[in-house]
Amino acid sequence: GINAEYMGPFLIGLLRYKMAKRLSAEEQSEIKAIFDSFDNDGNGRIDFNEIKAALQTLKLYENDTQVKNVIAEVDTNRNGIIDPHEFLDIVANIKNGTAKSGQFALVYSKQRDLVTFSGAVGSHTFSEEEMAAFGSHINFCLKNDADVSHLLPVQGSNLDLCGKVSDGILLSKFINVAVKDTIDTRALNLRKGGKDIDRFKAQENQILCINSAKAIGVKVTNIGASELIDGKKNPHIVLGLVWQLVKVQLLNNINLKQHPELVRLLEAGEELADLFKLGPEALLLRWFNYHLRLAGYPKRVTNFSSDVKDSEAYLILLNRLGNTDKSALNSHDVNSRAAAVINNAKSLGVQVMIQPRDIVAGNARLNLIFTAAIFNQIPGLDLLSAEELSKIGLLEDDMGDNREERVFRLWINSLNIDGGAFYIQNLFAACADGLCLLKVLDFIHPGVVDWKQVEMNPNNKFKRVSNNNHAVVCGKKLNFSLVNISGVDITAGEKKLILGFVWQMMRYHLLKFVAGVQSQKFGNQTVNDDTIISWANSRVAAAGCNSTMRDFKDLTLGNGIFFLDLLYAIEKRVIDTDLVTAGANYEDAMRNARYAITVARKLGAVVFLLPEDIVEVKPKMILTFVASVMSVDKN
Repeated sequence: GINAEYMGPFLIGLLRYKMAKRLSAEEQSEIKAIFDSFDNDGNGRIDFNEIKAALQTLKLYENDTQVKNVIAEVDTNRNGIIDPHEFLDIVANIKNGTAKSGQFALVYSKQRDLVTFSGAVGSHTFSEEEMAAFGSHINFCLKNDADVSHLLPVQGSNLDLCGKVSDGILLSKFINVAVKDTIDTRALNLRKGGKDIDRFKAQENQILCINSAKAIGVKVTNIGASELIDGKKNPHIVLGLVWQLVKVQLLNNINLKQHPELVRLLEAGEELADLFKLGPEALLLRWFNYHLRLAGYPKRVTNFSSDVKDSEAYLILLNRLGNTDKSALNSHDVNSRAAAVINNAKSLGVQVMIQPRDIVAGNARLNLIFTAAIFNQIPGLDLLSAEELSKIGLLEDDMGDNREERVFRLWINSLNIDGGAFYIQNLFAACADGLCLLKVLDFIHPGVVDWKQVEMNPNNKFKRVSNNNHAVVCGKKLNFSLVNISGVDITAGEKKLILGFVWQMMRYHLLKFVAGVQSQKFGNQTVNDDTIISWANSRVAAAGCNSTMRDFKDLTLGNGIFFLDLLYAIEKRVIDTDLVTAGANYEDAMRNARYAITVARKLGAVVFLLPEDIVEVKPKMILTFVASVMSVDKN
C-alpha cells in the first residue's frame, strides 16, 4: 500500500499515474519531495508564482513570459497550473529521456539538486542524477569482482547506492579502483557462506574505508562509520564520499608526471612551474581549450556547467580528437546534440557514465568526470621525445622526493585548514608564496605567526620571499633546525629544503597530537623519538613477540614483522598470523607492509606512508607510522 502521509491532491495524482503500481514507497517519497519543493503553499498544485519563485531561486528567471512558457510545457489541461498528474507525467518523460525539448527539464533538474532529506544531522541536498551515474560507474568498475557480486548491480533509484555501501565492502573495493592497492583486502571483513557481516565488522570496514580514503586525498571531515552504515539516512554523505572517490580515480593521472605531454599546454610567458601549480580540473579546462583553439572554434570553456551545456564544445572536441561526426551542430535541439555527444564519445571507446540530460542540465560534477574520461581515453597530445623530456627536467630521478612530497601534501590537506578550503595540489608550488607554510605553522601552533607581518596578496617575488622569511622565523621559534635556509630558497622551490622544513612541521604536530591523546599515560611529559621507540618495544614484548626496534633506521624493520607484531599487541583479533610471511624477499616484505598499513587504518590510525617506505626503511615515514599507531592504543 501507499503510506498515509501522501494523502491529498498529490496522492490522487499518483493513483492516476499509469506507473503507480511500480513505484516503491521510497520513490514516492522522492517524487513527492520534489513536487513539494515547488508547492510552497502546500495546496497540492504548482501555480505561476511558485514556478516564478523557483526560477528566481535557481537564478534562471528571465521574465514572466518565460514562466508562462515553462508551465505550458507541463499544463496539458490548459488551466494555468501544474496538477500532480501532469507533474508525474513530465517527470516520467524526463527520467525516460523522452521529454520534449524545453525549459522544464532544466528547471526540474536544478530543483532536484535542492531536494532535501532530513536526517540526524539536519537537512542536506543530493542529486539523483549523480547517484545514478556513480552507481553505473561502480557497476562497470567492479563487475568482475566476486566479493561484491551480491551488491551488484547498483540501481540508479531508491537510494540503492546508499544502502549498498553499508557493509563497507563496496567502498573498500572501489577505493582500490581509485588508487590501486590502497587497501589490502586480506584485512577486509568479507561475507562467509553467503551470510552478511554483522554491524561490528561493518564498522571496522567503514573505519578502514574512511582512513584509506583520507590517505589518498579525500576529505572525510564529519564522515563517521555509523553514517555510512546507515547510508540511506545520509545520502548526502554517501554521495559526497563516492563523488570524491570517482574524482580521484578519473583525475588522478591528469598531471605532468603521468602525462609529460601536458607541457604542450604552456602559454606564452609561462614556465613549467606555472603548470605544476594547476590542479587536474584547471589542466582539463586548459586541455579542452587547447583543442578547441586548434580546431578553429572561437569560443572557450571556463567551467564544466554553462559553457558545455549546449554540447557545441563537446562536439568540436570529439571531432578534433577522433574525427567524429559533428553534424549535430546544425540541430537546434539541445537534447539531440547531447545525445550525439554521448554516442560520439562511446564510439571512441570512452567509458560514459552520464546521460544526455546531465549535459543539458549543466551538471558541473558529471561534466567534469565526463571530460576526464575523454582525456583518459584519448588525450590527443603529441608525446615528448627523450630529448624534450630531459630539456624540461621531467626525467629527474627524484622518486624518493616525490613520495615524501605526496605524504606531506596529504597530511597538510587532512588538517582541514580554513574549513577544508585550503587544499594544495603540489607541495613545492604551494610553498612558493609563503602562505602555505604560514597557515600550517599557525595551525600546529596557534599564535606563532604574526599575521600583521604577512603579505596576504603576495603578487611579486619580494612579497613571496618576505612571507617565507617570516615562516623561517616562526619555525625557529618552534626549535626547528633551519640552518642555511632562507625565504629565497623556499620561493625558488628548493625541494630538499622545503621537504626538510615541512617534515619538521609534520613531526611537531604528530608528537603533539600523540602527547595529547595519550595524556593519561604520559601526563605533561614530552613525547619524542625515544618515548615512541620504548613504548613500541614494550608493547611487542608484553604480547610475547620476539621482534624489536633499535631505532627508526633499524634495517630489520624492512620485513614488516615488527609492525605486525605491534598491531597484534594492540588488538590480537585483527591480525591473521597465517597471512604473515618471513619477509625474506622483496615481494613477501611488501605483502607484510601492505597488510600492516591496512590493519593500522582498520584500527583507526591515520597513516599516509606507502608499503615501499616500510620495506626501504625510510626513518621519517617509519616514525609517522609508529606514532599514529601509538595514538590509537587504548591500553
